[in-house]
Amino acid sequence: MKRHAIATAGAALLLVLLTGCTPSGSPVENFSGVPDDITTSEKIPEDTDGAPQAFYLNDGGELAVILWGSSTCPYVGTEISVLKTADEGNEVEVSVAPLPDQPCTMDLVPHTTVFWTPLKTTTTKPLTVRVLDAVIEVPVK
Repeated sequence: MKRHAIATAGAALLLVLLTGCTPSGSPVENFSGVPDDITTSEKIPEDTDGAPQAFYLNDGGELAVILWGSSTCPYVGTEISVLKTADEGNEVEVSVAPLPDQPCTMDLVPHTTVFWTPLKTTTTKPLTVRVLDAVIEVPVK
């Protein structure tokens, strides 16, 4: 009985520790502009039509989502959630904060939100990212 209680307590502690190390869906960082260390064969275009973009960073450990808009009222990613796991289609959705109800500049600049790459996805298959009205396919890392 005592061994069973110790084993159960040990398993519960391990679960708590592992859960504490699991990346959340919250952003790791937000900033104006684009990251310097994008892992892609393509360069981010200087001229853009404003379409959202997504790229892996840090050898696939992070996912950068670039949204174009006003410099004073940028689109900012708030959370990433898995819609389909790696085995079901490898798809995520990024939620975006509502824009403020105020006048905004009419420039078109990039704003990057970086998330941990969700654990239930894989970088060995294309990743579908849904954000705003866009569907982006991030190539295999």
